[in-house]
Amino acid sequence: MNERIVILGAGESGTGAAVLAVKQGFEVFVSDAGNIKYNYRKRLEDYNIPYEEGSHDLKMILEADEVIKSPGVPDDTPVIREVRKHGIPVISEIEFAGRFIKGKKICVTGSNGKTTTTNLIWHMMKKAGLKVVMAGNVGKSLALKVAEEEADYYVIELSSFQLDGMYYFKADIAILLNITPDHLDRYGYDMENYINSKFRVIRNMGSKDAFIYCYDDPVLHERVPGLELAAERLPFSLKEKKGQTAWIENDELIINYKKNKITMSIMDLSLQGSHNVYNSLAAGITGRVLNIRKEVIRESLSDFKGVEHRLEPVLKVHGIQFINDSKATNVNSVWYALESMNTGVVWIAGGIDKGNDYSILTGLVKEKVKALICLGEDNQKLVEAFKDVVPTLVETHSMEEAVRNAYFLAADGDVVLLSPACASFDLFDNYEDRGRQFKRAVRNL
Repeated sequence: MNERIVILGAGESGTGAAVLAVKQGFEVFVSDAGNIKYNYRKRLEDYNIPYEEGSHDLKMILEADEVIKSPGVPDDTPVIREVRKHGIPVISEIEFAGRFIKGKKICVTGSNGKTTTTNLIWHMMKKAGLKVVMAGNVGKSLALKVAEEEADYYVIELSSFQLDGMYYFKADIAILLNITPDHLDRYGYDMENYINSKFRVIRNMGSKDAFIYCYDDPVLHERVPGLELAAERLPFSLKEKKGQTAWIENDELIINYKKNKITMSIMDLSLQGSHNVYNSLAAGITGRVLNIRKEVIRESLSDFKGVEHRLEPVLKVHGIQFINDSKATNVNSVWYALESMNTGVVWIAGGIDKGNDYSILTGLVKEKVKALICLGEDNQKLVEAFKDVVPTLVETHSMEEAVRNAYFLAADGDVVLLSPACASFDLFDNYEDRGRQFKRAVRNL
């Protein structure tokens, strides 16, 4: 009899896992407590996969040999507690997909910069002519990619939620960019739980594998030396040269892997700002580990076009530059965005607060922000944090209202920056929906 797999959640991750499971010969049932979007319902129906929506049928779920939990389903929901009580293993879609991957896995995580770095590595590998797909927390789910496309390499962006359900999965190259407070609402407001989640990216790594990490990040700086880890450690830094695999010296980016150096001017990097230099260093080391030619690495770092919703210039309207940074869903991302601004800023922020501590932004906001537009169902925490810091503060509850207010408050030469510091689910489907609504509202001005 076929092993029975039940999948909880029917978004990108859940439906991808369902397709892969069916193709691998499992008996599959998908259950979603909410409404399943049309495109995902169609995916399930195209493969004749039975599903339910709007509720969980516990009897059907508890007949599972294994449960795959979508990253959006919290661990403490009643259905997960019940599944665990019955001794049924609960894994992530990434863990499941990893069982069927024949190629090498390059896994990127961190609180900030992971989407940009994942895309940059993928861009570099494509340029080098490698057979590579990009998946995970960016674009299509890993399971769907594995089901539909065989490759030699998989570049995988991993969120902490995806890492939580991984046990035997192993990265061949793991990249950990930074660890700053994020999603603390899902981790019992305990930073230690979140840190442990991020470090799961190096589980099961062996002596032939490579661990690339940011030496300047305070958490990594403190924790990495004490790790029991067989993988090769390859740190990068903007502040240190000694002991680093990649660093900056006299405005030159230098990568020194196995005594083979590559250098290029930081002025030639397509992505500017210190946070992006970190992303370029991480991608550059990855390229060297993969034995990609130096010219290809330099070209890739200089012609990469960037990522939608990450400091994405939208339009200039009457001298006012509108920038879409909707992917900035935590405080640290906003810090990087504000730090890279060289003009007056009208800042649009807000959404579902994830246990944010806004105090690290106070200095930058005081220095650069002339007005704050709060955009969310409940703006109270944001208002409390900045009411005495910014000269003007406005509360709004729709994107059109926020953009219109920002336009009237900005002057020629200013920037209107959507950089929310919060999750989007109060008013939008996700950060992409929020970013696209912002761009539409700007174009309608």
